[in-house]
Amino acid sequence: MHFELTEEQKMIRQAARDFAQTELKPGVIERDEHQKFPAEQIKKLGELGFMGMMVSPQYGGSGMDAISYSLVMEELSKVDASASVVISVNNSLVCYGLEKYGSEEQKQKYLVPLATGEVIGAFCLSEPEAGSDATSQRTTAIDMGDHYLLNGTKNWITNGNSASTYIVMAQTDASKKHRGINALIVEKGMEGFTIGLKENKMGIRGSDTHSLMFSDVKIPKENRIGEEGFGFKFAMATLEGGRIGIASQALGIAAGAYELSVQYAKERQSFGKPLADHQAIQFKLADMATEIDAARLLCHRAAWLKDNGQPYAQAAAMAKLFASETAMRTTVEAVQIHGGYGYVKEYHVERLMRDAKITQIYEGTSEIQRIVISREVLK
Repeated sequence: MHFELTEEQKMIRQAARDFAQTELKPGVIERDEHQKFPAEQIKKLGELGFMGMMVSPQYGGSGMDAISYSLVMEELSKVDASASVVISVNNSLVCYGLEKYGSEEQKQKYLVPLATGEVIGAFCLSEPEAGSDATSQRTTAIDMGDHYLLNGTKNWITNGNSASTYIVMAQTDASKKHRGINALIVEKGMEGFTIGLKENKMGIRGSDTHSLMFSDVKIPKENRIGEEGFGFKFAMATLEGGRIGIASQALGIAAGAYELSVQYAKERQSFGKPLADHQAIQFKLADMATEIDAARLLCHRAAWLKDNGQPYAQAAAMAKLFASETAMRTTVEAVQIHGGYGYVKEYHVERLMRDAKITQIYEGTSEIQRIVISREVLK
C-alpha cells in the first residue's frame, strides 16, 4: 500500500473540495433547517462523474478506484453529509451491486442512468422488525410464475422519494430462511408501490428518508438480481463496500469539525490570548488530529484492499467502527471548543455533531461492526 496519493487522486480530491466549498456550503444550513433535498447539487455531482465513480465507462461510469471514492466522500462530508450520503448509496450499494451481480440487460436498463446521474437509486433492506438483522425479512416476494408479487414495508430508506430505481430485499421461501431471500429491482411508479412520509431526523436532514410500502406489486422475473435465493449474499456483499463509504463520510464529518475548530481556536481570544495558546485546547486538537489521521488510514486501507481484489470485510468494518466513533468524539469536542458559539447553527459544528451520530447507526450499528470484526478475528 502506497501512502502517497497519485496525481489523479489528488485532482479528484481537489475537485470534490472545491465543489463542497462553492456549491454545497452556500445554503447548507438552510437545507438542514428545512429538510431540503440538495437536488441541484446532486445533479451537478452527477455531471462531475461522482454518481457512478467506480462503474466502468462501458456503463456510463467514471472508472475510478475506491480510494478516490473515499477521498470524495471525505471532502463532501466535511461540508454536507446529507449530500454525501446520496453519493454513498448510489455508488456503494446500488451501482456496485448492479455492475457486479446484475445481468447485461439490467446494466443497460438501470445501471447506465444511475452511473451517469440521470436518476438516483435506493437500497431497501431495513424493515420495522429487521434493521441490522437482515435475515428476518418480512417483506415477501411470492413466485407467481413469470413475476413476483411483492408485499411489505421498508423503513429508513435513504433517497426514499428522490430515487427512481430501488433494490428491494424480499423473502420468497421462508422455509429456506436467508437462502430464500431475493434482491429485486423495483421502479418508482409501479402499481401498488407507495412512498410514506419523510422522516423528521436529528441529522442528515437534507437527505430524504422514507418508509416504502408494497401492496401486490408485480415485479417481472427479469428484475431479480442473480439466481433464486441470492438476495442475502447480495445484500451482505454490497454492505461491505457500503461501509467504506460511510466510514469515509464519518471521517469527513470529523475532519470538517476539526478544521473549523483549528480556525476558531486561532481567531478566538480568551483570557487575553488566542484559544490556541491554551494547553487544554491544544490537547483537544492533538487528540482530534491523531484520531482523524488513524481513521483516514483505516478507510484508505479498506479501499486499497477492495481495489486490489483482496478480502476487505474486516478492514471495512474496522474503518466504519473507528471512523464513526471518531466522528462523534471529534464533533462533541468541536462544540466544546467553540463554547456558546458551537451551540448555534451559523458555526456549523452543531450540525456536524448531529450528522455524526447516524454514522454509528446505518450500514450496521457499531455493535454489528464489532460482531463482524470478532468473527474474522476468531476464525
